[in-house]
Amino acid sequence: MKRPLLSAFALLLFLLFALSAQTPKSVSLEQTLRNSRWKKRVLLIAAPSVEQADFTTQKALLAASKADLDERDFLVLEVLYHQLPAADLRFLAEKLGVQSPGFAAVLIGKDGGVKEKSSRPIPPADLFGTVDKMPMRRQEMRKK
Repeated sequence: MKRPLLSAFALLLFLLFALSAQTPKSVSLEQTLRNSRWKKRVLLIAAPSVEQADFTTQKALLAASKADLDERDFLVLEVLYHQLPAADLRFLAEKLGVQSPGFAAVLIGKDGGVKEKSSRPIPPADLFGTVDKMPMRRQEMRKK
């Protein structure tokens, strides 16, 4: 009688171990941007909280332009400073020039370079105007 109970316990431990091994690891901000290179344009919007006025304004502006974002292969990354590990905060400051606690919107091209940076929300027309002037985007538009 003890043998089936022991087997069931062993199976349960194995399943718990297997599930914990499949839990996705947190990917750094730098790695996320590296993974997006040549695939996506990234608009990183950073703020101290989801209630911050510029953050909510930028999200609302982008929500109204979803189709245009999709057409231009955008990935919108919403970043809250207090949720970031120290390495990501350093990356933001050193590589992107973004300092907590202020709002920041950073346009990163498919080549990984910073194309525009603002401490205010970027209107979609301005954002798309900047992107549509880029050689890679012009090439994409010709192919369609």
